[in-house]
Amino acid sequence: MSDATSFPKSEIKVLLLENIHQSAIDIFGNEGFKVETISKALPEDELVKKLEEGVHVLGIRSKTRVTRRALEAGKRLLSVGCFCIGTNQVDLEGAKASGVPVFNAPFSNTRSVAELVICEIVMLARQLGDRSREVHEGKWRKVATSSYEIRGKTLGIIGYGHIGSQVGVLAEAMGMRVVSYDIRATLPMGNNKAVDSLDALLRQSDFVTLHVPETPQTKNMIGEAELAKMKEGAYLLNLSRGTVVDLDALAQAIKSKRLGGAALDVYPEEPESNSDGFTSIVRGLPNVVLTPHIGGSTLEAQEAIGREVANVLTRFTNTGATTGAVNFPGVDLPPLVGAHRVLNVHRNVPGVLRDINRLVSERNANVIAQQLATDPTIGYLVMDLDKEVANDVRHAIAELKTSIKTRILY
Repeated sequence: MSDATSFPKSEIKVLLLENIHQSAIDIFGNEGFKVETISKALPEDELVKKLEEGVHVLGIRSKTRVTRRALEAGKRLLSVGCFCIGTNQVDLEGAKASGVPVFNAPFSNTRSVAELVICEIVMLARQLGDRSREVHEGKWRKVATSSYEIRGKTLGIIGYGHIGSQVGVLAEAMGMRVVSYDIRATLPMGNNKAVDSLDALLRQSDFVTLHVPETPQTKNMIGEAELAKMKEGAYLLNLSRGTVVDLDALAQAIKSKRLGGAALDVYPEEPESNSDGFTSIVRGLPNVVLTPHIGGSTLEAQEAIGREVANVLTRFTNTGATTGAVNFPGVDLPPLVGAHRVLNVHRNVPGVLRDINRLVSERNANVIAQQLATDPTIGYLVMDLDKEVANDVRHAIAELKTSIKTRILY
């Protein structure tokens, strides 16, 4: 692959918001990209203004909302990186319609979240949050009532993915019995066992921990009816998404002593910044551990996330590879020496590839390599051509009514 690119690397603008780790800044800087960092999330109007300045790569964490309006304002925007697991803060369909793949970090903070889950299971079993607060207040309540070992207890994991499976392994090492439920088939780790329904999991678990994405199907998936099916005195943990649990129903279950406690790291509505106050119906309830969305907030996780997302964003910028994108067909064509690469995102309608091949044929261009992937709404084509005609082909493809975004790499 030639070092020359269609657009100088020094002119590629990367905007990183919300204190993204230095590891990402270093990776982009070493590529020669122009990096701007802002320590906070930007409201929509400010983000629109920034994107209108010609940002090519946008990096965010969980607070910035990337709306369709913002995406449409980013005329030069190539990709968005979510330096976290979740991507619900981005209008994924709007990004796809604009020809912008969105990447995240599905692996890098799994251990940090899993360790916090285990920590909070022990805290709930021993009521450590209440005991710690009491001692800080000058009270001395040395009691064993309602305090338990977690060894021999049953942990139910809802959502047995990257995080859930690690939680299961750690819990089993602590002597717990582990059952899991997922809407898809999973391979249980160790002696973890899958159950065939959510009800079956709720009825037998002493602790229930949630590790599911935010979707219409998971909204309030744990409500009054589900809480009533849990064992009396059981504990609920949610370190996934705030909309998954009905907090009014949870608060009532705690107040009535139907549940023995709960641990929450995420909430339906969260403060925009550390300087904002926090209110919730679950504040002040007994044996309820509340943390400010810090499941993945360890130095190790943030460094690893910075590397993971920055590397996939850089790879996409340099080669067009979309492997790992959450809203885009996956294409990963190895670079070729002596060719120029054309990338085209288009509406997935009949005849597009025919029209593109006709344009190539009319210019007597030799297709050295080509890969097309589609989903129900878009197609993504990566094509390596002779250098002499590649730019002409790129212009012709861009003029097709079906084309959404077309660029030439090198």
